[in-house]
Amino acid sequence: MSFKKDEDSGGMSFYHDKSTVIQEARVFNESPISPRKCRALLTRIVYLLYVGETFSTQEATTLFFGVTKLFQHKDVALRQMVYLVIKELSTIADDVIMVTSSIMKDMQPNLEVVYRPNAIRALARIIDAQSVQSVERYFKSALVDRSPSISSASLISSYHLFPLSPSIIKRWSNEAQEAVNAKAVSSYSGGASAYLSGGGQGGYQAAASSSYIMQYHALGLLYLIREKDRMAITKMVQQLGSNGKGSSIIRNPMAMCMLIRFARKVMDEDPNVRKQMHEYLESLLRHKSEMVNIEAARAICEMRDVQPADLFRTIAVLQLFLNSPKPVIKFAAVKTLNKLAMTLPQSVATVNVEMENLITDSNRSIATYAITTLLKTGNEASVDRLMKQISSFMADITDEFKIIVVDAIRSLCLKFPAKQAVMLSFLSGVLRDEGGYDFKHAVVEAIFDMIKFIKDCREAALAHLCEFIEDCEFTKLSVRILHLLGIEGPKTRNPTKFIRYIYNRVVLENAVVRAAAVSSLAKFGVCVEDSAVMKSVNVLLRRCLDDVDDEVRDRAAMYIKVLEEKSLADVFVRDEAQFSLATLENELVSYVKDDSKHSAAFDVSSIPKVSREQAQAEVAQSRPSALDIAGPSNHAAAEPTPGPSSSAEGSSYGAQLAAVPELESYGPVLKSSTKPVELTESETEYVVSAVKHIFKEHIVFQFNVSNTIPDTVLEQVAVIIQPSPDSGLTEDFIVPIDSLSPANGSGVVYVSFTRDDPTSYAAGTFTCTLKFISKEVDPTSGEPEEEGYDDEYQVEELDLGAGDYITPTYVTFASEWDKLADAASLTETFALSSSESLKDACKSLIEVLNMLPLGGTESPTSNSVHTLNLAGLVISAGGEKASKILARCRMTYSPGAGVTLELGVRAEKEEAARLVMAAI
Repeated sequence: MSFKKDEDSGGMSFYHDKSTVIQEARVFNESPISPRKCRALLTRIVYLLYVGETFSTQEATTLFFGVTKLFQHKDVALRQMVYLVIKELSTIADDVIMVTSSIMKDMQPNLEVVYRPNAIRALARIIDAQSVQSVERYFKSALVDRSPSISSASLISSYHLFPLSPSIIKRWSNEAQEAVNAKAVSSYSGGASAYLSGGGQGGYQAAASSSYIMQYHALGLLYLIREKDRMAITKMVQQLGSNGKGSSIIRNPMAMCMLIRFARKVMDEDPNVRKQMHEYLESLLRHKSEMVNIEAARAICEMRDVQPADLFRTIAVLQLFLNSPKPVIKFAAVKTLNKLAMTLPQSVATVNVEMENLITDSNRSIATYAITTLLKTGNEASVDRLMKQISSFMADITDEFKIIVVDAIRSLCLKFPAKQAVMLSFLSGVLRDEGGYDFKHAVVEAIFDMIKFIKDCREAALAHLCEFIEDCEFTKLSVRILHLLGIEGPKTRNPTKFIRYIYNRVVLENAVVRAAAVSSLAKFGVCVEDSAVMKSVNVLLRRCLDDVDDEVRDRAAMYIKVLEEKSLADVFVRDEAQFSLATLENELVSYVKDDSKHSAAFDVSSIPKVSREQAQAEVAQSRPSALDIAGPSNHAAAEPTPGPSSSAEGSSYGAQLAAVPELESYGPVLKSSTKPVELTESETEYVVSAVKHIFKEHIVFQFNVSNTIPDTVLEQVAVIIQPSPDSGLTEDFIVPIDSLSPANGSGVVYVSFTRDDPTSYAAGTFTCTLKFISKEVDPTSGEPEEEGYDDEYQVEELDLGAGDYITPTYVTFASEWDKLADAASLTETFALSSSESLKDACKSLIEVLNMLPLGGTESPTSNSVHTLNLAGLVISAGGEKASKILARCRMTYSPGAGVTLELGVRAEKEEAARLVMAAI
């Protein structure tokens, strides 16, 4: 059938509006039926559906049952269109189940092959969960049919039926396995073969017969059936791949690629089969299909904890593909190497010669990946040459690839700080080029990282950013740059030169940018130690009092007051901390609900503070669906910023604990764990994690338990805890889970202990055992059997230590350390012989003490000497006001002797200082 272009309307001649199509549907009732007219009308219906036209339920039902009348005609092409329209309308129309009998007539084994695949797909779309069992025998016979098209249609339909009736589809596992093992045939007898031998349909059938496509579909269905059973997935991969039979059983390249992904998942989850799976993947590097070679190479490169020794053959294969005449093969190879260069640049450096040949490739996507890979693997001497080559084609590539280039340059800046001038000049140049928001944002973030980590380029980078905001069309970027100018500008040798650029924004920009400029100006007035600067800023701020926007006027008025009073400046400008909003909200709710607290004022000093970056991270976590304006920039090369505060995570447990009747009399929770402690691997049959809650006189352990074994229900699930003798705790009771199955997700077990001495900090190690009654599920009724058996499952030990009583908080360390000079103070020296570096020692101290590292001191800049500054709030042993505590960890490292630590602790209460000192 051909469709001519409608020259007048510019659309397609078969396009009609919905009302016209519904009126013309009377052709379905004509006698005799005209196949050509009906096919044309069915095409219009499908077209309308595909372009987004909506049909009401009544309209769809009328059309649906009109279409079903066409089953009377035996025209093959018409029947294909009927099935296509039935599938599309089945989700809108009512009573579609009534057409089941007509469809099942076309599923009979003795009919034309061309009918059956379409009938199977249509039937899967119209039946409901209760009807699946009635058509089971039809689907099971089709799964192992000799025709690939019929087998594939049944496999795909089974895949889509699985969410409706998983228990029935799981019974088809043997048939799906047979489909994987089946050998395709290329011809059929009877009328079907006569029909298929001619025209396009016959060509399709021949292609399907030789492609073994049903193996791809069968493998996907098998994985879906066994997804929850890790051992079954491992066994399937071993049988089809690593035992040497994979090359003879799996012949479809797409099925091989799917099996490779399963193998990689298995080796990541089970270290015991890692070697076997790695050998299997390496054997596929010699497969005759390039698709399989690329997928195997990618899987090896993305293995967890991959080592250079594992990559020799893989790199060699990808190196050969870099010289392939096929652009798609070259692109896949260079993209894989580009990703590997982020973690193992030395391994990729061996193919730099081939990479340099690709810089001039006519395909700019390949050239972009090649040059960014060279940037990650090259040496300092090659930077200038590479930067010149990048500049030559930046204008010819899309923003997406420009961002990739910028991210590579950002990583290179941090790797070779001496070349910062060349790279900063390049970044400032591309800022002036045309580009969208994501691209400009990536460039600005790259310059921000240079300012943060390379101090020598700060003034030049700020000058480039000032020039950019003179003609910046993106409000968000202008606000970000003005904020950075307010922080970094006052630290430069000549801060006054930036004030002009900032005030220009007050004069020329929109209200949002003007408000940001006012805040930035105020920081210059407060932070620059020059009375002339402060007077100038004061004058400029007073001019803003006449602004048409109330936000700008209010900020100007507030900052004028701040400039006049130094105490306000310390709070509103210099202090980079703010309260953790999640904890503040939780404590305020608790204060309002508890009448006993109303006799005293709300104590804000017990609320931990967080840095502004952490506060932004908390807001981002609370809005996971919001678009990330940071774009696709890669921060792998930069030092990570601290994540959201632990208090934000722990504050969510208050309402959950208050809903447990047994814990109602315990009062408010003083401290909860920052995050659950994993007591089992995530792939085990029973997944258990623990959260520790500290009350005034009790400690409650919360165990989150998940059952991943299908067709098994656990009842009376409890956790038996045996504390160490000197823990100072006595067990009260256990709140078990009545019933736990894979269907209802996870449950919670609570174990309560009384603190023998509420004025001291209980600590110790606890052995934990999961106890339960295991019952099999009856497959017919879906209910657990009456009789079960007692079982237990040993999980990891659980520790209770100093970190469980401390909440990280942000402070200005130098000033707070001096304020606590007259408070409780302890100093001791320790030998941390197990720490292999200062970075390892910092990581261990932060983890054990659960305190917040300040000023970037969590990342040592020297290999021999370092000082780590920590801050936190310690809950009182008796449940009173939390006390502030600071720790200064002076460390030295020498090979052989390990790390020597001088730990100095200052706290508002002496018992808090002793708690931290005893934890090391």
